Amino acid sequence: MTQTRSDRIPPNDQEPAQVFFADLRARGPKENKLAKIAALFRKAGFETRIPKDALTAVKVHVGERGNDTFISPVLVRKVVDLVKSAGGRPFITDSNTLYKGSRHNAVDHMETAIEHGFGYATVGAPFIVADGLRSSSYEEVAIRKKHFASVKIASAIVAAQSMIVLSHFKGHEVAGFGGAIKNLAMGCTPSQGKCDQHASRFMVQEETCIACGACIASCPESAISFVAGTGERKVASIDKGRCIGCGECLTVCKPKAVWIDWETEAGPFNERMAEYALGAVVGKEKTTGFVNFLLNVTPDCDCVPWSDAPLVPDIGILASVDPVALDSACFDLVNQAAGHSHSLLGREYAPGEDKFTGVWKHTCGEVQLNHAEAIGLGTRR
Repeated sequence: MTQTRSDRIPPNDQEPAQVFFADLRARGPKENKLAKIAALFRKAGFETRIPKDALTAVKVHVGERGNDTFISPVLVRKVVDLVKSAGGRPFITDSNTLYKGSRHNAVDHMETAIEHGFGYATVGAPFIVADGLRSSSYEEVAIRKKHFASVKIASAIVAAQSMIVLSHFKGHEVAGFGGAIKNLAMGCTPSQGKCDQHASRFMVQEETCIACGACIASCPESAISFVAGTGERKVASIDKGRCIGCGECLTVCKPKAVWIDWETEAGPFNERMAEYALGAVVGKEKTTGFVNFLLNVTPDCDCVPWSDAPLVPDIGILASVDPVALDSACFDLVNQAAGHSHSLLGREYAPGEDKFTGVWKHTCGEVQLNHAEAIGLGTRR
């Protein structure tokens, strides 16, 4: 296990944050992933961040039904055991989704979690949906930043006394990538908080639409319908008054007829996400730890009901008490790796080429890192 530090020069005088890295080589039981997670947990000092008998949220993403690249429950169980050994009282948690799917309410969410192996018998802790049955259980948390004076955070996250955030690091069509910051921002908020972040409104390019109906089926607000286009050809149309900006139509549209003005919208989206991430750790700045898994680095979030081929080879597991430094290290490590031609990249990508803009050309993940640093969530160094 080694310690990594980015060679960037930060825009301020912040001390560099420690990020610890474990590779995936193993030639015996003392080198398996469970042993590496335990070593990272100790090295990053997570034991000192869990007060005795603290209700400790182990924040995960259980994956949408049909997805299989979420973090293995076997690895999550190791973290649960470590939290117990440190004196905490862990529970597994995630929040309901904004879009229609297998985690849109707590009943469906818990059924999906159990199907994917997150039952008590496997992970050793109860699974609690953080924002309640219909995503209405939350509290306003003051942050006073550029986009929000306060943010809506799921009640169970606010009530938890400590938190270990486990994130599968991967690509994302709007954010560029998803790691610890996105896991806090989207994963710790109710549907109204997700709406706050997804403030952009989508449109349909008539000439590209093939009228397949995938966007209509995916819309949680029934904001999309077929209308008569040029020459009476049937095309999809989005009612901007009903659209909540969740972006699910963008994800499922194969011909990419759904779009937004990326030049003006992508940056603010990433900034809003960073501010919500800050709100999720308010009051737990000294009792939260973060672990990122650079395994199965897919082009999409685990919210999609499929798992595409990884963009790069598996790299390792990283831990830190600073989510910005952690995501920065992961961002660097993915881009320093060689990209797979058989992935969505479509060709071999050399070490040093940006793999995330390679698949999502309109995005720039650096925006969320820069804004997260600017608002005090952590340092990129």
